[in-house]
Amino acid sequence: MRPRTLLTAAALCATLAGLSACGISPTDVEDRGAAPTIHVPPPSKTIFLIRNGELTKEPADVGNNTVGSLLGALFAASTEPLTDGRDTALRGFALVRIKDSLNPITRDEVQLPRTSTLTVYIKGEGTLSKLGKAQIVCTAQQDAAFEEVKIVRENDDRPPTSEGRYICGDLK
Repeated sequence: MRPRTLLTAAALCATLAGLSACGISPTDVEDRGAAPTIHVPPPSKTIFLIRNGELTKEPADVGNNTVGSLLGALFAASTEPLTDGRDTALRGFALVRIKDSLNPITRDEVQLPRTSTLTVYIKGEGTLSKLGKAQIVCTAQQDAAFEEVKIVRENDDRPPTSEGRYICGDLK
């Protein structure tokens, strides 16, 4: 091929490439702010008590809004006289401890599955009513990280017994 033909072919290719562009002119990069993110709000500083036989949110006097401190305030309220028509179905019960499954343990170098269950260990005599379970579960589930709450009763003279797994909506 001759040099003139080669130059003509190259010019023709460049023209065709320019004509076959998408038609959108290039723009400079524009900064539109931070990328969108999801923010799960922390639980509020409230606990669930009973007023006129139904659950009601009441402010809790706690230093922080962790589930442990909220449940501690809930069970502490069951040992005090309540006013203004408020009551609790947790009289005679005490909070022993809580355990979450958000950061699972590793066994035999295999990490157990991550779940979002909070286990609440309680102690006490008598029957834990549906309203009592609702107080525990609804107070705990103000933290959106927990999909369900398991209640376990610890006994002095026999093995622990499960009171069941619940979500707040099923108990209201």
